[in-house]
Amino acid sequence: MKEVKNYIPPLVALLIRAEEFKEAELTETEVLKIKDSSTYVLVPEDVAAATAESRGYADIDSENVWEEWQKIRIEIFASDT
Repeated sequence: MKEVKNYIPPLVALLIRAEEFKEAELTETEVLKIKDSSTYVLVPEDVAAATAESRGYADIDSENVWEEWQKIRIEIFASDT
């Protein structure tokens, strides 16, 4: 079975917090730096899926972190206005 990166805490949570702290949009370089410096464990895909289900949301795919962050940040921060 294929193993995937399971970030602890989830990348999406780290990026939300970083953007709130910065009080401005993160740059691609900042997003990639956060991803590259974050802790993860390799787990089987089914374990990652079960973790996401128990958490109530899926994390951002670390292989497409910038593209996914651009989509999800609009949804997250649009609800703040």
